[in-house]
Formats: sequence, C-alpha cells, structure tokens
Amino acid sequence: MALIAGIPIPLRHLRASETNPRRCFIDLTTKVPVSSTLAAADLCLSWSRRSCCIHLKTKASISEEAYTEEAETKVKFPASLTVPGCSSTLFLLGTGFREKVFAIIGVKVYAAGFYANPSIFTLLAAWKGRSAAEIQQDSSIFNTIFNAPSEKSLHIVLVRDVDGKTFWDALDEAVSPRIASRSLVDESALSKFRSVFQERSLKKGTSIFMTWLGTTKMLISISSNSMPSTPEETIESSNVTFALFDVFLGDKPVSHTLKASVSNGVDEALK
Repeated sequence: MALIAGIPIPLRHLRASETNPRRCFIDLTTKVPVSSTLAAADLCLSWSRRSCCIHLKTKASISEEAYTEEAETKVKFPASLTVPGCSSTLFLLGTGFREKVFAIIGVKVYAAGFYANPSIFTLLAAWKGRSAAEIQQDSSIFNTIFNAPSEKSLHIVLVRDVDGKTFWDALDEAVSPRIASRSLVDESALSKFRSVFQERSLKKGTSIFMTWLGTTKMLISISSNSMPSTPEETIESSNVTFALFDVFLGDKPVSHTLKASVSNGVDEALK
C-alpha cells in the first residue's frame, strides 16, 4: 500500500515510468481512491485518458499543468503554493469570484482561491459522508477550519483595475458589521488593514493574499505581477481575523461560488 497525500493507494494500481525513475502512474482503469487531495503531497498531476501521472517535486515549484481555472473569470490558481510568512505549502480547496452590482448590472471584480494546510482534514473526519450541499450549509465545519491550528490563505486576483480605497471600502462594508463591539485592538487592526490599500492603485492581475497564521493573527501580501516575497502588514485581532473569514466562508458569504467550491473540495477530500 502506498500513501499519497494521506490516501492509501494499493500498489497494484501503481506502475513505474520507464523513462523517469522519479515518476509513477496511477492506473485509472479500475476504481482507485483518488481525489483532489492528491495535491496535498507536494506533487503535480498530469492527466491522460487512462492514467494520472504524478511528478514528485523536491522544491516548491509549480507545474504549468497543476492549475485550477475559475470558470467565470478564467483566472488560473495553482494547486499548491508557498505564501509569504507561511512555514508550509498550502493547497487549493476551491475557487470562486466576487461580483458587485452597479446600476443593476453585475460586474465581476475578482477571482478568489482558498488554500489550506492539508492537516485540517484530520479534524474534519466527523463530516465524512456528508454531501457538498450539506457541508456548505453547516457552519460548524467552517468554524472548525477557521479554528484549526494550521495556516490558511485567501488568494484574490483582480480581474479589473480597482482603486485601493474602493477595494477597502467594499471589504470594510462586509467586515465591520461582523464585529459587534470594537475594542481598541480591533480599531488598531482595522486601521493597519486600511492603510495597506489607501492611496494605492490596484491593477488588473494584482494578487492579494490574506493569510491566517492562527485565529488571532493574519498577514496581508500584495503583488502586481508575481508572487509577493514578503508580507506587507500583520493584523492581530481575533475579531477582525474571524470577521474576514466569515465574509468569505460564513453563512452569508460575499462569494457564494467560492464557498460552494470549497465545500466541494472538502467533500472530495473526505471521500
């Protein structure tokens, strides 16, 4: 039995590559317990009609083949990545998009991908067997993901030019109502959060990473044309960090497509 991304694969389903000793194949002509969580093994996948080629990687690089495309915006998200400030590689659980309505016309503003450390699945065993629809409606599973002592990150990719103040105002409009009574710590955290975006022009293609290191601390990283190398700001407030998580994966998310996709990702991972 081989263990790949925490999934036991019977050895009879594996065959070695004749040309590359660091490559093997999973035979898909019979049923094999393979799901999207194969990405959790720091490997990239090449799919053909009858097999899944696994390229084992020694560095945190990303294959051109290891992407998921968000359907509406066509933004491609890597299956795994290393986010500034994180100690481990994170893996994509789902994608979606944010749309704002202007004069009754819906305008797509950004695509988003939610990443997590695969260790969270050890905490979600109680939900095994639930459908994606049931998972999506169960707030307790998302609270468990938030409270898990592992890193998580939201990767936002703008699909149009946006003024930094406009972006923050829209985000604050969703975050602030979720904080019932602000403390001085919360006010300080929101001020830092705001300062990252004020007086800033955010061009189409800009990447924004909002990364939870725990329940009380998160990092903000921004880059206009590549992966950011360092975090720009550290936000420390349990109320603010949870409010932001709730904005995207709570009971009333700003992107229903993202939450639905993450629910599907969790469902697949638990099978």
